[in-house]
Amino acid sequence: MKFKKIEFLKEALREDIGRGDLARFIVSGRSKAFIKAKEDGILAGIEYIKYISEIADIEINFLKNDGDEIKIGDRICELNGDSKDLLSCERVILNILQHSSGIATNARNFVNLTQNKIKILDTRKTRPLLREFEKYSAKVGGVTNHRLGLDDCLMLKDTHLALFSSIKEAVNLARKNIPFTTKIEVECETYEMAVEAMECGVEIIMCDNMSDDEIKKVVEYRNQNATQTLIEASGNITLQTIEKYIDLGIDAVSSGSIIHKAVFLDFSMKMEG
Repeated sequence: MKFKKIEFLKEALREDIGRGDLARFIVSGRSKAFIKAKEDGILAGIEYIKYISEIADIEINFLKNDGDEIKIGDRICELNGDSKDLLSCERVILNILQHSSGIATNARNFVNLTQNKIKILDTRKTRPLLREFEKYSAKVGGVTNHRLGLDDCLMLKDTHLALFSSIKEAVNLARKNIPFTTKIEVECETYEMAVEAMECGVEIIMCDNMSDDEIKKVVEYRNQNATQTLIEASGNITLQTIEKYIDLGIDAVSSGSIIHKAVFLDFSMKMEG
């Protein structure tokens, strides 16, 4: 939502500017500037920085859009405004573009490797207070968002199941207490766990760190006995390993490395006087 993005920008500027940009004592007047790419990649972050004009005396003319492929030297946008505001906002604008574009670029690499044959999901392994921003960036790159938080689908992990005598006990208790429309996903480390979870009628099975052969067995059981159940694979899935999951018959793979292994894409701002 717009107001959340504006608050995000305000907090980022407050962190960087502190009691006031000391450059305000030596600059004045109005200036023009532009931002250019210093690396190839996928652009993201425009959806956030476009609101800078609502909290600073800066007008931005965007030459590229989120999701565009960009090359070294491409102009991303042109800026016009108060010199003090341009200089005070420079690093925040660049950090947002660099962080967001780095995630989007990494996400697109995952999508390209799998050729859209299966869904690629991000995870909750995001930096504190940056989840919405980082998941937006991943989505721009072409992946599908997994849970946005603990209130979005109930995932029964090993830490939950350790408190129950069986998956069935945990699922039955959950069904009695969670909202009617809520899906349940169970993290399964073995074929036997997956079968038990499917017998309980859960909507999603996560094959956690299973071997290829075990995943194939889970898929075969699902296809014969629980066709409504979705199967997700997870656990140390990276750009180096993801291709082997394409033909296993699963519906999706989830990977925290889409976000936490992403590297900033480089941009710079240049003043034009």
